[in-house]
Amino acid sequence: MDNKLSGMSMDIEQNQRDKLQAIFPQCFKEGKLDIDMLLNLCGEYIDEDFEKYKFEWKGKAECFRVAGKRSTGTLRPCPDESVDFDTTKNLYIEGDNLEVLKLLQTAYFRKVKMIYIDPPYNTGNDFVYNDNFADPITHYKEVTSQATKSNPESMGRFHTAWLNMMYPRLRLASNLLRDDGVIFISIDDTEVHNLRKLCDEIFGEENFIADIIWQKKFSRSNDATYFSTMHDHIICYAKKSILGANDGWKIGLLPRSEEHTQGYSNPDNDERGEWTSVALQAKSGSESLRYEIVTPSGRRCTPPSGRYWGVSKQTYENLLNDNRIWFGKDGSGTPRRKTFLSEVQGGLRPNTILLHTEAGHNQEGKQETKNLFDGIGVFDTPKPVRLLSTLITIGNLENEDIILDFFSGSGSAAHAVMQLNAEDNGNRRFIMVQLPEVIDEKSEAYKAGYTNICEIGKERIRRAGAKILHDAMDETIGIAQHGEGHEVDAATSKYANLDTGFRVLKLDTSNLYAWDGTPISDGNIETLWDRFDAREKTIKRDRSDLDMVYEVMLKMGIPLDYVVSEITVGTKKCYSIGAHLFETSKDCLILVCLDFGITPEDITAFCDLAPAKIIAAEEAFQDSTTMSNAHYILKDRDIEMKLL
Repeated sequence: MDNKLSGMSMDIEQNQRDKLQAIFPQCFKEGKLDIDMLLNLCGEYIDEDFEKYKFEWKGKAECFRVAGKRSTGTLRPCPDESVDFDTTKNLYIEGDNLEVLKLLQTAYFRKVKMIYIDPPYNTGNDFVYNDNFADPITHYKEVTSQATKSNPESMGRFHTAWLNMMYPRLRLASNLLRDDGVIFISIDDTEVHNLRKLCDEIFGEENFIADIIWQKKFSRSNDATYFSTMHDHIICYAKKSILGANDGWKIGLLPRSEEHTQGYSNPDNDERGEWTSVALQAKSGSESLRYEIVTPSGRRCTPPSGRYWGVSKQTYENLLNDNRIWFGKDGSGTPRRKTFLSEVQGGLRPNTILLHTEAGHNQEGKQETKNLFDGIGVFDTPKPVRLLSTLITIGNLENEDIILDFFSGSGSAAHAVMQLNAEDNGNRRFIMVQLPEVIDEKSEAYKAGYTNICEIGKERIRRAGAKILHDAMDETIGIAQHGEGHEVDAATSKYANLDTGFRVLKLDTSNLYAWDGTPISDGNIETLWDRFDAREKTIKRDRSDLDMVYEVMLKMGIPLDYVVSEITVGTKKCYSIGAHLFETSKDCLILVCLDFGITPEDITAFCDLAPAKIIAAEEAFQDSTTMSNAHYILKDRDIEMKLL
């Protein structure tokens, strides 16, 4: 019986092979995929023509291997750096996003509603994601303990380096999106063409939604060499477009403002209220749509040459009888169809151009962070909260939906989530991931005491959350002073569950000992014996119980926002995971015991809590007989045990 907890992240490649083999078992011979057979079954017959349209670059094959390579790392919780650690549903993860995305696969596979990323633009001056695929965790620790500056001479503006960085990350990210999920990616002109090709391959070109143009600046630069660049691109892909699947992504509509209702009026005093009108004409149609219309003034009119009425004659008669046709104040104008404001459902369908007046601009984003940091310019070009709020609204995020940003930078996405939740009483959740890039020692942020981007990002979310709560309290107090009792109750209830906290977790090597197979160059036999001694221990002695509990959650596919409670069961200290999911506090999803000297009586007491699984260290049992007895006790209770 294999009941040992694996220290590896999800085996993505095996997961895909299992799915394929379940559908096409005849395409597997001796455990190997027969690609020719698979193509034949799909009607793609082999020929000798190798001149096909494809997107290739040096290193692409390695990208597949990198995305599929399992991680041996873990995420260690940091309660002291968190806000409301025990209750929050939000996560801030500090680490290389390639490894973090691998670690999130088991717990968040197809659970993320929206991904937004603002990855490094390929300038060649500060490209810090230079992956080391042989030993990623060790490389990550070496890099972040020194500096994360790039070498422009070796990196330059080469497209291959940028593509090799983006491809495995996007492939892993696509696994996390729900079927009704959507991804937005900010990018400039340098790599937008390559990004489109990458996303066509990873998400499917049929799932391309839009290339949104965001006006990031509002004043031209007269010192530009050619054109003054005023925009960035935001590429949008759905996991499944609604055109191809009923369960695909449905776009969210933007709220109507007073500006959008200014065109509505009621010049004919229609009892249905204010309305606007559109021309009844259409650019195409049949000859049956070129009938004659007589206006109230007696003027006869037909569509101009090459145009048609937009409705059939019978539909026109119905609209006319319902007073939904407008001929102008004098009754002689060309017919127009009335649309009533009271009948307009939902909001506005988004445009592919986001003007700075509606979605903010770079200077606005910079000023937002300066205001939070007492006038200190901690980021040069943070995205404005209005832009992220707009994208989250378009993304159609609802209650409990998760937004992931694995290039989180200044934390604008987290700020926007909290702000939107405060405005509409929502409970959207965020997962921010950021590499702790070292800050330039000449920058204002460094002089203010911040050494890496993560320190700034976490502090920005703390301050933004505190401000949102402060503003909410001011609103409640204002209502209490001037409003009725039920209004005060409503305001208090609105903000009672507002989550402005976040759990901080940091990428590190596994808490479980692994055999060190590196050659012993000096031939020291003591080193070998030390390795044997270490192998007898399951958990590294410099790691806390909470470290191990979160690795258990990570490797067993339990979301990292689940409630973890320290409890005493019999004589042993244990950790209950997910007790809030059950009707009684006595039940839990997972029970973890890291104490030593476990007895059969302890196992029976553990079972009384009715967990789905019990986790314990193999060497923690009193003796081998106890472990054998535990097997039979758990089998009778239909409870599974995993050993560390």
